Amino acid sequence: MTEENRTPVTGAELIEWGHRPGAQFPDLLARANAARAEGFGLVRIREMLEGEKPPPVETFGLRETGALAYHVNIDPEGEDEVQNVEDVNRTMTALMRTPTIEAGAIMPDACPAGPVGTIPVGGVIAAREAIHPGMHSADICCSVMITDLGQTDPKAVLDAAETVTHFGPGGRRNGQRFTVSLELLDAFRANPYLNNPRILRMAQEHMGTQGDGNHFLFVGRSRKTGRTAMVTHHGSRGPGALLYRAGMEVAERYRKEISPETLKQNAWIPADTQEGRDYWEALQLIRKWTKANHNAIHQATVEAARSNAGDRFWNEHNFVFRRNGLYFHGKGATPAWDGYAQDATGLTLIPLNMAEPVLVVKGRDAEHGLGFSPHGAGRNFSRSEHRRRMGGMTAEEMMARETKGLDIRFPAGPIDPSELPSSYKKADAVVRQIESYKLAEIEDYIDPYGCMMAGDVPPPWKNKRKGRR
Repeated sequence: MTEENRTPVTGAELIEWGHRPGAQFPDLLARANAARAEGFGLVRIREMLEGEKPPPVETFGLRETGALAYHVNIDPEGEDEVQNVEDVNRTMTALMRTPTIEAGAIMPDACPAGPVGTIPVGGVIAAREAIHPGMHSADICCSVMITDLGQTDPKAVLDAAETVTHFGPGGRRNGQRFTVSLELLDAFRANPYLNNPRILRMAQEHMGTQGDGNHFLFVGRSRKTGRTAMVTHHGSRGPGALLYRAGMEVAERYRKEISPETLKQNAWIPADTQEGRDYWEALQLIRKWTKANHNAIHQATVEAARSNAGDRFWNEHNFVFRRNGLYFHGKGATPAWDGYAQDATGLTLIPLNMAEPVLVVKGRDAEHGLGFSPHGAGRNFSRSEHRRRMGGMTAEEMMARETKGLDIRFPAGPIDPSELPSSYKKADAVVRQIESYKLAEIEDYIDPYGCMMAGDVPPPWKNKRKGRR
């Protein structure tokens, strides 16, 4: 055998021959080098593998600006919201140029969520054979759950919940962790996106935690029945954030190959590929983990408060849903059609702010909403702008003025003024527009007794930087 025939075949050579990296790549490389070891030349090996080359890649350019319209379900009220809606329309116009998109809509709680072209909060997008990780963002399956606690004293519920739940960054220490289903962990291990030591560790450490930002635990009374109810709001925590990161890496690889003009935040994984099918399955498993996380907090609170649990249901408002051959991406938008999931009850929740009721609604599957309703109140300006507008008022003074008579707690840090009611859109305006656009029917109001949120907790990256200094 000549020296030339002993030189291994490299991945670069396979790519030069027209093969694309993917799940099949290691096997192709192994077979090529097995043939090499038997004395075959490069020309012969290339011919042997020719039939396994993928078909030519179809590339996608952007649509012309304005070529695809979207539904607008929001009426700006006041100067701040006029500017907010202008910003939302600017980002939606850029977003709708993405070649996979077939329809779009914005809800009454819409507000920008990143650079121009990023799906806004309160945005809904329907895509053909494509899953866009950037359109569900890092907080995959952000969701709300309610439990009816009968005639239990609301204060007793909030006190019990404070001993149970966990706000702030990170997870629970060893010895304080909640149990995670072994069956669910095995399903994680069977999925190529979730079979990752960090994800598996976080799936156990973060069970029973709620994180920070606008995530909350709310206690109130049903206006219809007078019964106490508890509502939690959080997403999939660390496991979901790492899945998002992995999904964006795969989507970016496809973007460079099939649609380099598409904005990076709108890259997609083709749903009919193995990577697309695996990612869809990973989303469903993260959904199961998130529901289990809500359930764990609710059940532990029921036991700590010595209460009896009645009805319990939940809904996600930051997820991907499959319907009529399309993938519907709701970024801060609630599915409003019957049977959107196997565990759907026909009722969903729309929280507004800590001083306002949580709405219990029945969706109306409005065509102009792409079958969605709002997820909450949204914002008309950023957190930093809200802090600027405080002027000389302290967070304590602002909270006392805006939440008078309510039991508001920030267990993980100081009062976060950017989560107080004045930081959000006016609740009554959102309710009016839900009704005027016929997006949902309000079945009940859970009037507030009190609420817990993380508090003004610095992001983990800031703590790391401080530690390095």
